[in-house]
Amino acid sequence: MIHYSSLTEMSLENQWPLPEHPLFHILGTMKDCKLGNREFTSDCYLIAFKKIKAGHIMYGRTRYDHENGSMFFAKPRQIIEMKGLEFEEEGFMLLIHEDYLNGHELHHAIEQYGFFDYETDEALHLSPKEESVIWELHDNIQNEYNNNPDEYSRGIILGHIASILRYCQRYFKRQFIDRRQLSGKTVSRFNEVLKNYLGNHIIKEQGLPTVNYMAEQLFISPRYMSDLLKQETGKTAMELIHLTLISEAKNLLKLGEKTVSEIAYELGFESTSYFNRLFRKNTGTTPLEFKKNRLN
Repeated sequence: MIHYSSLTEMSLENQWPLPEHPLFHILGTMKDCKLGNREFTSDCYLIAFKKIKAGHIMYGRTRYDHENGSMFFAKPRQIIEMKGLEFEEEGFMLLIHEDYLNGHELHHAIEQYGFFDYETDEALHLSPKEESVIWELHDNIQNEYNNNPDEYSRGIILGHIASILRYCQRYFKRQFIDRRQLSGKTVSRFNEVLKNYLGNHIIKEQGLPTVNYMAEQLFISPRYMSDLLKQETGKTAMELIHLTLISEAKNLLKLGEKTVSEIAYELGFESTSYFNRLFRKNTGTTPLEFKKNRLN
């Protein structure tokens, strides 16, 4: 597997035009995408709009959903593979070396966009109206990129990239709403997996269920799962896990057959103190106080 540490290296390797700036490159759709003939990583953020006729993209070693008119996002050092790609109509690719963001507010802000962590069946599918908005921003970036650079160029380009990311965040939220039926199924499946985890006593052997474990069972990435659940329930995956554990703890405390320590162990907590803190945070009282009040 090859790692590209610079845009110049990536461009030479794939027979692209050399970048106008060593840390930023903008490319249109090419007939042959040599980039995808093998697995690769890079030090770049990648934002792409693609209409793919054939072939596939692998991101994080999982097949990436790429219906026509979809956007693709990748972060530095994530494994990417593109094979046998044939494109329909126009598309573009923005390659942003992580050093290009140094000293700009986007350096930290870009980490907050969860879609850079989405992996499989999670592309952003744009409506024609949404496409036109993204293309307008692309054209603004390209115009600035092709002009003679000055002290304002980087700030202007990054400002347009920030706008693309904000619009994409809005469009992903719209997509979650449009796919509400899918989202509802995700919540049901999430609860079913969690119920089995508790009911089959897996929790005693493996400890508290993690967000990564739950996502693996649902065959989606952890970040996308949490965003789906947040849209549907107003709670993140971890918050839902905690609420379920506290609900089960309340039931065991009401029975009065076990001590607080025994209940904490049964629910997979490594320490009683952590169990006590989580219980108090969610109920406003300690497990022992809750148990005494219920037994009186």
